[in-house]
Amino acid sequence: MSLQYSTTLRNNQLGQVQSTIGTSPHMIIYTGSAPANCAAAATGTTLVDITLPSDWMNNPSSGSVTKLGTWTGTASGTGTAGYYRVYDSGITTCGIQGTVTATGGGGDMTLDNTSIASGQQVTISTYTISAGNS
Repeated sequence: MSLQYSTTLRNNQLGQVQSTIGTSPHMIIYTGSAPANCAAAATGTTLVDITLPSDWMNNPSSGSVTKLGTWTGTASGTGTAGYYRVYDSGITTCGIQGTVTATGGGGDMTLDNTSIASGQQVTISTYTISAGNS
């Protein structure tokens, strides 16, 4: 049998995401496929570096947590968004990485548009992290 966690435990686990990564982290969006894990060096071209709000995640509920506030930034590169990483405020430690899709595409994170041009305003449409068995 696989493990089953209570909703309270799943919510508490998700609450650690923001507290571990810290306030005002950076979400950096890159071209190409994600590296094997967060510890591996980033690949692809940096498209945009978005400094997230100090309090950047809502309170976890029902085993999921969503973005808080508006997440936007101005692109510094041109290309198709493939993956993202969330770093601490000093951009020294990657805490999360995942895939990017256009709105309605069903990836870990959705953008208003995955085709990015330098100087373009980039908006994160949705961002949700779900705990196991939620």
